[in-house]
Amino acid sequence: MYKYHAQAWAEQDASYIGELMQRRAIKWRKEPAIIRIERPMRLNRARALGYKAKQGFVAVRVRVRRGGLRKPRPSSGRRPKRMGTKRHVPAKSLKLIAEERAARKFPNLKVLNSCWVWEDGRYKWFEVILIDPTIVKSR
Repeated sequence: MYKYHAQAWAEQDASYIGELMQRRAIKWRKEPAIIRIERPMRLNRARALGYKAKQGFVAVRVRVRRGGLRKPRPSSGRRPKRMGTKRHVPAKSLKLIAEERAARKFPNLKVLNSCWVWEDGRYKWFEVILIDPTIVKSR
C-alpha cells in the first residue's frame, strides 16, 4: 500500500493527488496556522520519518507564509559590491520555521521530524511529527 501511496505523491499531476489537494488547500486556508491532526496526510512519508500510530506521537499541520527570503536593497547610496544583496543566503528554511512554531505551540512535546505537504502561491504546509518524551522512550 505504501508503494502506491508514494507513487501517487511522486506523480501529482498524473494521479488523483493534485486535484484532491487543491480542494483541501481551500479548506486549510480558513483553518488556524497550526492545527493538530488525527493522522498524517502522507502516511508513508511520516512512517519513514519515525511516526507510529500509538500513544505519545502527535501530528500537526503548520501553515507558513511563502517568500520574504530575499534581502532588501539598501536605500542609502553605496557601490553595488557593498550592497549585500548578492550571495545572500537565508538563515532558516521554511521547514525549520514550521518546526519551531509547532514546538512553541506544544511546549511539552519534542519535534521528531517534518515533511512538506502542499503549497500554493501564498502558503506552504508542513506536517510536523511531535513526540511526548514522558511516554515515548528516547532514541
